[in-house]
Amino acid sequence: MKILVAGGAGYIGSHTVKELIREGFDVVIFDNFSTGKKELIVGGEVVIGDLMDKKSIKKVFSSKKIEAVLHFASLIQVGESYLNPQKYYTHNLISSLNLLETMLESGAKNFIFSSSAAVYGIPEKIPIPESHPLNPFNPYGQTKFFIENILQDYKKAYGLKFISLRYFNAAGADPEGRLGEMHDPETHLIPNILLFLLGKKKSFELYGTDFATPDGTAIRDYIHVTDLAKAHVLALKKILASPQSEFINLGANKGSSVLEVIKKTEEITGRKVPHKERPRRKGDVPVLLASKEKAEKILGWKLRYSSLETIIDTAWSWHSKNVKLKA
Repeated sequence: MKILVAGGAGYIGSHTVKELIREGFDVVIFDNFSTGKKELIVGGEVVIGDLMDKKSIKKVFSSKKIEAVLHFASLIQVGESYLNPQKYYTHNLISSLNLLETMLESGAKNFIFSSSAAVYGIPEKIPIPESHPLNPFNPYGQTKFFIENILQDYKKAYGLKFISLRYFNAAGADPEGRLGEMHDPETHLIPNILLFLLGKKKSFELYGTDFATPDGTAIRDYIHVTDLAKAHVLALKKILASPQSEFINLGANKGSSVLEVIKKTEEITGRKVPHKERPRRKGDVPVLLASKEKAEKILGWKLRYSSLETIIDTAWSWHSKNVKLKA
């Protein structure tokens, strides 16, 4: 069975490709390499193409018998989405519509969507269940919200089957050391700390020390990227076996504050993490935690790597060995 992985050369996409291949799926990676990295390809057939170009998508579907699609190819920087919302609405919506149009034309109706906890907005309840009201407050989150609505309409009108996976904070690296995080620019907390310790960043800045949390810093739900990848494989198997479409959180249902992450990083690396305190960033909320009950019940998902220690340890191992790739 051929599976198209749009954005398969990216951080989460590449880890998912590895798990799909491990499970025996025939993978076609579709990526324009604007942010994807050739170093993160561990197998599968690679097709260079852009979801904004319908012709390149149609060419893949006409030459391969694609039966399911996993869609990771979105712009993801929340801060940039505030500064340039047009870029985000244009790219994230049109690229997804182009992909869905081509799928329907070819008869492929199994779709796994890379969504986000950003669809919830400011949480009214912690941990956040999938039934929580959707009220995204940044353009990035709005694009995920709009696409989720499109998926529901396409299911009703065209019989599309989908599972939309709402991520919380993806972190860590492949425990076997083959894959890791290579964003440019890097906006995630843990790799920014590690790159600072490795001399690739001049300083490390802590945004917000006055949140209503025990230590004043924001608490987030960190989920290991390999656990995320395994959830995608489970979601694919589920949708191939069932007509039911779902919205499912992917989180650990536990949180760590920024200061707790810093302390654990110091323990693992044996290095102090001096930091500069800065005001809160626009849109930051005190606590974001996911309910994982539905993922466990519907997918049979079990966390294996998502302790904070394992997340930081695998990320440190990856960055220590591969920091030259980022130079």
